[in-house]
Amino acid sequence: METILAAVEDLFFLSKIQETAKRLGIAVASVDPRKLREQLVGTPARAVILDLNHRSGTALEALCALKSDPATAGTPVLGFLSHVQADLAAAARAAGCDILLARSAFSQQLPQLLEKLAGRKYRE
Repeated sequence: METILAAVEDLFFLSKIQETAKRLGIAVASVDPRKLREQLVGTPARAVILDLNHRSGTALEALCALKSDPATAGTPVLGFLSHVQADLAAAARAAGCDILLARSAFSQQLPQLLEKLAGRKYRE
C-alpha cells in the first residue's frame, strides 16, 4: 500500500484525508512537521501533504529542510494554505513546494490529488 505522510493539524480535516485515502487503498500517516524530515528518512513515503498554516509555525521550515536534504529532496510535497496568503505561497514556491493549493481547492480535488501523490492515474 502506498504511504503518504501528512503534517496536518486539523483533526477533522486529517480524518477526511485519511478516509478518502483509505477508500482509494492509500495509507496516510500523520506526522508533526518538526519531525517530518526524520520520519521521511526513517520510513520512506511516496509523498508529503503539508499544512502550511500548521499552528507549530514550523511548516515552511520543514519544507525547506526536506527540499535541501539530498535524501528527501525528491519526495513530492503538496502544500495547502489559505487563499489570501500570497507571501507564504511565494515562500513555499521558493522553498520547492511541488504542488501548492488553497485549502478549498485541495479539499475539492482530494481524491484526484491523493491518486496523483500515490503515483497513480485518477479513476473516476
